[in-house]
Amino acid sequence: MRTTVELPPQLMKQAKARAAAKGESLKTLLTRAVATELGRARHPGENGSRIELPLFGDLKAKPIDISNEDIARALTAQDIVRPRRRDRRSKK
Repeated sequence: MRTTVELPPQLMKQAKARAAAKGESLKTLLTRAVATELGRARHPGENGSRIELPLFGDLKAKPIDISNEDIARALTAQDIVRPRRRDRRSKK
């Protein structure tokens, strides 16, 4: 459905910049913003949309392959590096 909405120039400028930074259309950004405000934010998987992991980093960079085993290995206690405390008695 088409409609006309008047926005303050500064808000429109920020909206266009945000849409461009996210690599999406202004229509997509505004639709999402209104849906969020109305409490009807789209959930992942709706309308065939997919979330690509990782959710952080540079979207233009080459994707990183991470397996469940890689994640499990990273979370094991053996991989946690803890700084050693210096013994105060050994200071000279």
